[in-house]
Amino acid sequence: MSAGKAKASNQTSETSESDSTPTQSDLKEYWRRNLKLIAGLFVIWFIVSFLFGIILAEPLSNVYIGNIPVPFWFAQQGSIIVFVILIFVYARQMNKLDREFGVED
Repeated sequence: MSAGKAKASNQTSETSESDSTPTQSDLKEYWRRNLKLIAGLFVIWFIVSFLFGIILAEPLSNVYIGNIPVPFWFAQQGSIIVFVILIFVYARQMNKLDREFGVED
């Protein structure tokens, strides 16, 4: 490596170390992990609300939580409870991801 390239390389590394602005590749990775988190939470939400509440309603109609059939419980309460929990999970995970990539407020 020539002295000029080494000097330029050192300046670039010094700039990226001292500059806290995320690079373009960091932003792409941040966005990729954000979409992965959203996709995972959507899968959970789909399973709870559509799969247990609608699609599997007939086979699960003989299973009860207390005196309430499981599909009815998921359709009326379970999906809402899970949805609220997913909101908190998303907020917590995004705060963690924001800190990791240095884009927190």
